[in-house]
Amino acid sequence: QVRLEESGGGSVQAGGSLRLSCTISGVRVDNACLGWFRQAPGKELEGVSCLNWGSGVTRYGDSVKGRFTISRDKDKNTLDIQMANLTPADTGICYCAASRNDYCSVAFLNRRSRSDDTSWGRGTQVTVSS
Repeated sequence: QVRLEESGGGSVQAGGSLRLSCTISGVRVDNACLGWFRQAPGKELEGVSCLNWGSGVTRYGDSVKGRFTISRDKDKNTLDIQMANLTPADTGICYCAASRNDYCSVAFLNRRSRSDDTSWGRGTQVTVSS
């Protein structure tokens, strides 16, 4: 079982930046797809970005392209996302996810629920004020 723990959430003003980190433990994720999702109050889950742990291939959701950067540290076993030029629309709970049954793809980012076939962290709150 993969265990994921997010950190780095908080409150920031519009135009600001935040960096989230996900610590991965439990089992190796060499061939897994890792990603970040978020959920705003009253809205569906939204795929933010994903990364194939082995190859480093990445993808981004349309709403964050050019503003967010996903990265991994294989030595520390962490998955980070650097978020810049934040807007109130970026407010929500951000979740780290890991799946050994998927590749980083449009289909992976199109998930609209935290399904049991994927490991999820508990989430970290990101609040952007105008």
